[in-house]
Amino acid sequence: MNKENSMTGQTPETGLLDRRDTRVKHANNIAEMIGALVDRIKAGDLGFMPVIVGLIVIWTVFTAINPLFVTPNNLVNLLFDCSTVGVISLGIVCVLKLGEIDLSVGSMSGVGSALIGVLWVNQGVALPLAILAALVAGMVIGAVYALLRTRLGMPSFVSTLSGLLALLGLQLYLLGATGSINLPYGSAMVNFGQLMMMPDWLSHLVAVLPGICMVVMGMRTRTQRQAANLSTGSVGGLMIKALVVTVLFEAAIFYLNLGRGVPWMFGLFAMLVVVMNYVFTRTRWGRSVKAVGGNAEAARRAGINVNFIYVTSFALCSLFAALGGVLSSARLASASQQAGTGDVNLNAIAAAVIGGTSLFGGRGSAWSALLGIIVIQSISNGLTLLNMSSSLRYMITGCVLAIAVIVDSLARQSRVSHGRA
Repeated sequence: MNKENSMTGQTPETGLLDRRDTRVKHANNIAEMIGALVDRIKAGDLGFMPVIVGLIVIWTVFTAINPLFVTPNNLVNLLFDCSTVGVISLGIVCVLKLGEIDLSVGSMSGVGSALIGVLWVNQGVALPLAILAALVAGMVIGAVYALLRTRLGMPSFVSTLSGLLALLGLQLYLLGATGSINLPYGSAMVNFGQLMMMPDWLSHLVAVLPGICMVVMGMRTRTQRQAANLSTGSVGGLMIKALVVTVLFEAAIFYLNLGRGVPWMFGLFAMLVVVMNYVFTRTRWGRSVKAVGGNAEAARRAGINVNFIYVTSFALCSLFAALGGVLSSARLASASQQAGTGDVNLNAIAAAVIGGTSLFGGRGSAWSALLGIIVIQSISNGLTLLNMSSSLRYMITGCVLAIAVIVDSLARQSRVSHGRA
């Protein structure tokens, strides 16, 4: 026995037993995590698993057909394209959680883009004020939809469909006979939408933050549950999740930095997702949105101001749509009649649903917008590299959307049968 062991009273045999016990505890933690995951899947709580599996399949197929798909610079372009429609989809999550819909987000984004061109370029208004005007216009339009829903009982499908047509006409009116307004090339706004990248050190620093937040929030939740004598998850499981997330994010950032880097526009989108995730999960308003989406009458009887929830949710949805239009004008360096038309509505709504937000209300996450738009843009980007027509892209996106709705419906039935709806 060496001097250190004699002082601590520990023999080599007891040290070996301690290390073995530690390994057993880690193994038990992993087994508990796997068991809990299996139980959640059986109960219909699939989380983001379907969309992650689908994303892996899509990337594997396109990479096998054309290895250029996963080159760093192509992925950077993919992130640029995700940002504009992704922001609009983030707003769609707000209304889908209520069990409602907004069909006018594409046209609202077109109006937001047109306001930037008219106010900033034609009228000489300062850019921050022009952006603010576009966002305020979005909030007002969304509030009108909510008031039509709460005061007159008009279904959101009808009111927003009417808004789609009205806003499309307003967009054409604002742009005038030319139908297009070019933004100053080389301006800060256009550079933000096309060229600006995060410094490498900053992107790596940002990649560490999600893991840190998971640990901090997880430990806080664990402490609160312990104080209330409720069951808590293991610390080891929390640390493993945070470590896995950090490693994956750091690896992704390292790979993107081999090319042009991480776009600031995508950084803005990701920041909005993180903020809205906090709002949905950690604030009274977010819990109220979930309650109203689950059962509006029960929420009203519980003392929740249901009308206020509708107004704020629809206002946020239209605000994000207008912001998406602003980012789109920066990306294209112009405000034109084509902004917000085509498949913008389809992609924004489909991204939220494909990402896991339920059409039945009460369930959804800000991360749905991020994951869903990556799926849709991956399909579009991959088919473009293969020189496939847009018709095939529409058909594949439609099939993916149908599968997502079927999975959501089956998961909902499973939750009902397990008493977890």
